[in-house]
Amino acid sequence: MSRLEGELVPEKSSGVPAATLLAALPDTVVVADALGRVTYVNPAVTRLLGCEPADLLGRNLTEIMPPRFRTGHGSHITRFLTTGTGELVGHTTQLPALHAEGHEVSIDVTLAGVQPAPGTPPDQASVVGVLRDASTTILLERQLQVSRYLAATLRVTAALTEAPDADVAFHQLLPMLRTELDWDAALLWQPDERGRLVHAGTWTTAPVTAPALAADSEGRSFRRGEGLPGLAWQRRVPVVVENLQSDDRVVRREAVRADGLSTGVAFPVLRGGELLAVCELFSAEPRPVPPELLEVLSHAGRQIGQFLGRLRAESDVRELADTLQRSLLPSHLPTIPGVQLAARYRPGGDTALVGGDTYDVMPLPDGRWMVLIADVCGTGAEAAAVTRHTARAAAASGNPAEILAAVNSALLHEQGQAPLRFVTACCLVLEPVPDGLRVDLSVAGHPLPVLRSTAGETCEVGVAGRPLGIDPEVTFDGSTLDLPAGSTLVLYTDGVTEARDDAGHQFGEDALLRVVAGAPVDAEATVGAVAAAVEQQLVGSRHEHDDLAVLALTILR
Repeated sequence: MSRLEGELVPEKSSGVPAATLLAALPDTVVVADALGRVTYVNPAVTRLLGCEPADLLGRNLTEIMPPRFRTGHGSHITRFLTTGTGELVGHTTQLPALHAEGHEVSIDVTLAGVQPAPGTPPDQASVVGVLRDASTTILLERQLQVSRYLAATLRVTAALTEAPDADVAFHQLLPMLRTELDWDAALLWQPDERGRLVHAGTWTTAPVTAPALAADSEGRSFRRGEGLPGLAWQRRVPVVVENLQSDDRVVRREAVRADGLSTGVAFPVLRGGELLAVCELFSAEPRPVPPELLEVLSHAGRQIGQFLGRLRAESDVRELADTLQRSLLPSHLPTIPGVQLAARYRPGGDTALVGGDTYDVMPLPDGRWMVLIADVCGTGAEAAAVTRHTARAAAASGNPAEILAAVNSALLHEQGQAPLRFVTACCLVLEPVPDGLRVDLSVAGHPLPVLRSTAGETCEVGVAGRPLGIDPEVTFDGSTLDLPAGSTLVLYTDGVTEARDDAGHQFGEDALLRVVAGAPVDAEATVGAVAAAVEQQLVGSRHEHDDLAVLALTILR
């Protein structure tokens, strides 16, 4: 080493002055003596800290750091100069530095020692520091963290799509977030009817557990603005506490101290202006939560809130749809003397919440019975409801053709200017007779009923007619059947015969006839056999299935 113009610099190499070499470096090079006083600094310091090299000469090396860091790092440098060892020496450490304009900048610092030449007093030892702007590295690291967080929240949202309802999704949310975002513990808080946040679940990852926090949270509630959850609720943005054990905003300090938790963040799950939940994440190790990651959590809270809100709304709609669908079907089948009744209904694919199939069995004033099965083209709860309730109102006539004519008129009246939606139907009026059952039958565009005789033979019965809701002038033919004891009549919708396997082949009328022929002389067994055969047809099929309704009447012996 040599001194040039009062500055400590390396010997020149290859004929180029050492000061020239150091001046050309893009990184800041600082040399300090055994007392930590700056003896040399190259011009790159101006770009890094906004000061001239001469401004630092003779000052203590620690003065480039904010005051709160000077004591700790100054002692590290002193220990190195006196002992030759130190925690900062030989490693690159990220530290804040004080810019000449008063703000802080992040720098990467690498220290190395220069021992005095043999025979030179020990106090001639010095330390060389290389300082580099860390902002680009920090930005890249944050961008990497943000991309990881975004990818994690996307995976969480994708996983939530598999949840059958909002309640299940809520309780899957926090375990997935905790795992995907790499936090040690997670808590979920949901608003109750009192307008408070109540604990809805705690999840942790071994080896870190949080028994004290979990126990403290049970039975606890937060008002708006109280504690981490209440603050996230009040501010409607993520709230972070980097030191849980000393921050006055934390009302569960004893619990987090007992569990050794250091950093916490709470963020709201929002659907528009509605708070659905507050999520808390905790880490045992201190961890920074920069603004970029808070923005990711805020965005995730809104996205997840929209998804969960939509899922909750869909659950409510499905529940309403189930109620509406049940209103289109009898709650139970009545008992007809001498007749065994059985029915099966299965809704179709996911394109509609309420199917268009309906059936009904009702007594008439004169001791006869009306039986109706109908199918709306496509789907349509309104048309199905009009069909069923109009048929009930017109049933007193006791004539199937007149009942269908009344339904036809009602559908035409209800449609008005709406798109055409026709209905197929089959209407029966049953009259008990000494040796079985007499059936008056009219069909409006519907699949013909299947009769299984006492000999086990099957065939279609009735006369096909035109569908309902198209032509105001249409008329319907009628036919009469005598069903002896031991025979079975099966009514069904086209969801049976048009069920397609993966290759697109339909179940078909012939297969239905074979299934009915092979079934026991029992209405329940018959509808069960038909439903099972159709389900087998649909196994592995890519084709959407239609609503299915099957109604069977077996004449008792």
